[in-house]
Amino acid sequence: MKIISNPNATPTKHIPLRTCVACRQIKAKRELIRLVHAADGKIEVDDSGKKAGRGAYLCREWECWQTGLKENRLEHTLRGNITREDREKLVNYARDLIKGVN
Repeated sequence: MKIISNPNATPTKHIPLRTCVACRQIKAKRELIRLVHAADGKIEVDDSGKKAGRGAYLCREWECWQTGLKENRLEHTLRGNITREDREKLVNYARDLIKGVN
């Protein structure tokens, strides 16, 4: 049996999926915030999604940020320790992010 494809059909574009470290929901990569453990040992937000280093993703929900930071899920996933300074920066980033959404 021969399958004939429609030459006028537009091909579907691949959408990369990632999992939130906290709530374990699978979402499109662009819907999540990427955090990266850079070579210099700092853990920071990766706005471009292309920084070198081990990455982890969190939803844009305050609960996910609390869970990720409180239960050390980020440290485990990123394979590094989050310093007090980095933790404060991440909490402030999350608060600003949530304020911008509401």
